[in-house]
Amino acid sequence: MANVFTRMGDWVIERSPGMLPMYRKHMTEYYAPKNFNLWYYFGSLAMLVLVNQIVTGIFLTMNYNPSAAGAFDSVEYIMRDVEWGWLIRYMHSTGASLFFVVVFLHMFRGMMYGSFKKPRELVWLLGMLIYLALMAEAFMGYVLPWGNMSFWGAKVIISLFGTIPVIGSTLVQWIMGDYLPADATLNRFFALHVIALPLVLLLLVVLHLAALHEVGSNNPDGVEIKKGPKGNRWDALKPADGIPFHPYYTVKDLFGVGVFLMVAAFIIFFAPMLGGWFLEHDNFIRANNLVTPALIKPVWYFTPFYAIVRMFPAMLGTAVWGVLAMFGSLAVLVALPWLDVGTVKSIRYRGTGYKVATGLFVLAFFGLGAVGTDLTAELIPKLFGHVDVTFWENLFGRSMTAIYFGYFVFLWLYTHLGWEKTKPVPERVTTHD
Repeated sequence: MANVFTRMGDWVIERSPGMLPMYRKHMTEYYAPKNFNLWYYFGSLAMLVLVNQIVTGIFLTMNYNPSAAGAFDSVEYIMRDVEWGWLIRYMHSTGASLFFVVVFLHMFRGMMYGSFKKPRELVWLLGMLIYLALMAEAFMGYVLPWGNMSFWGAKVIISLFGTIPVIGSTLVQWIMGDYLPADATLNRFFALHVIALPLVLLLLVVLHLAALHEVGSNNPDGVEIKKGPKGNRWDALKPADGIPFHPYYTVKDLFGVGVFLMVAAFIIFFAPMLGGWFLEHDNFIRANNLVTPALIKPVWYFTPFYAIVRMFPAMLGTAVWGVLAMFGSLAVLVALPWLDVGTVKSIRYRGTGYKVATGLFVLAFFGLGAVGTDLTAELIPKLFGHVDVTFWENLFGRSMTAIYFGYFVFLWLYTHLGWEKTKPVPERVTTHD
């Protein structure tokens, strides 16, 4: 078998000589730092989930009917009558939520270890474009089952564009293709979800990886890997602090994939709805424009940004300020390389102020998520008895919003004005000597 694979490889290389140098550049001769830790699993896991979403999505489209009259029934047909259709649907719906879990953790790792700093600003920007495209992809996919929450969620989210002065109402009708979410909405969302946005995502992922491999991977110490000598090693061409990505990290990533698949399988087989977090109960009811769900809210991974919209009251007769704040919450993430100009990358060696601010930022993100899911509205009466729930929820939500945006203002002042007192940074990576 080894000889067969060798001959097949030689046959391909002879007819496409450029493939071997590309393989070497991005796999066997791409040197990654030796000290990758648990946080570095999430990049490869994001790739795994992307493949899962594409493959399962292809099978779902074979039986899906993108029309207001047939969409809900076609999903029920997939779940009840198509061979293993329930499994494919749950793999896709669970995969969507797990995609955001690993992407959020991947982004947070980049923030902790300064992976957005020079020379990796382009890697960060491409990653943020992936995240924005993923949000659009997830929203359109959420509408396609055409349950009651899909319908009303689409109406509420698309109506946010109506706050734009002058062109708002026209823009809403243009996006929907109608006065309410209907056949035109489903058809265009289906086309974008199945063809356009996956192509954009794949292109951005390729560019993201290409940009990363040009400048090299960051590491938990936030220092660049050096070339020899180190110990008894001397090779002017190979970094003494790095190891080839293949086979070392490809094998290591397989362990992370195994653990991840066990968690995903447990959710898919035993709790695919996860108590309404991954699949809402109202979405198992057919879309009805005359019956509003008791509580209209987006799926959990949009709730922090939805909460920001809610925390800005309509001023001067318009709700545009909340929408601007929501887009601003994403814009500050995109601008992070220019807001944080500190020379030290890793949180290990940064000042106490940065560590405290980062902890508060995480707290604010979870707090906004709780407000967006109305979890706070349920907890406040249980914790404090008969109180004005709206007042206390708004107070909590606005405090979390202030902390969220305050984090980026603090970073700008903290690093531009030289307030940060950092620890000494090692010359080489400090683990796996």
